[in-house]
Amino acid sequence: MAFSDYKNVSQVQQEFKIKYAEANFVAAQEHQPTDSFQQEFAFSLENIDVFTSEAARAEAIIFPILREVYKSYHDKFSLWIQKTISYNASLNGTPDYLIATRSELGKTVLEKPLIALVEAKKNDFEQGWGQCLAELVAAQKMNGDDRMPVYGIVTDGKLWELGKLREGLFTKNSESFTVDHLARLFGALHFIFQSAPVKTAVAAA
Repeated sequence: MAFSDYKNVSQVQQEFKIKYAEANFVAAQEHQPTDSFQQEFAFSLENIDVFTSEAARAEAIIFPILREVYKSYHDKFSLWIQKTISYNASLNGTPDYLIATRSELGKTVLEKPLIALVEAKKNDFEQGWGQCLAELVAAQKMNGDDRMPVYGIVTDGKLWELGKLREGLFTKNSESFTVDHLARLFGALHFIFQSAPVKTAVAAA
């Protein structure tokens, strides 16, 4: 079944025997975005109805934030938008955004998927996390090493929630982050990027 067919975390837990926990594993320190980003972001918030649709949230809020943080790690990771991944018939689909190990072959080759970001459709975080956890299970299996953590982010643009899957345990970070406090949000995202392991890998699809 496709990732989007999973409706909640419990469904994924039961199918793949995953334990659930909550903890503040994100040791986020404030990270102030650049002045140019803050000016552009403020312009969008002031002049565009950025929360009017999923497309507006994705283009005006989510991607600009993700791209800005990604700039600091582009030599190690690759950023994919709507990249289809498939492990088997039960674990396949298209994450909204995906961070993977950068391939020596170039930006057209997907290596080990490390971070999956899902937009919460209609602000449905329950289904968003069900979909995201399924994506993390697929990433873990594609990587072939369940001891290597993979990270997930679910957001409606305004609220950002983070989680990680390592071995058979999914941990959701107890603290959430919002665009009202960009420095805290950027700090959390930088922590996730810095925590993602960098390994040379054989290309996978």
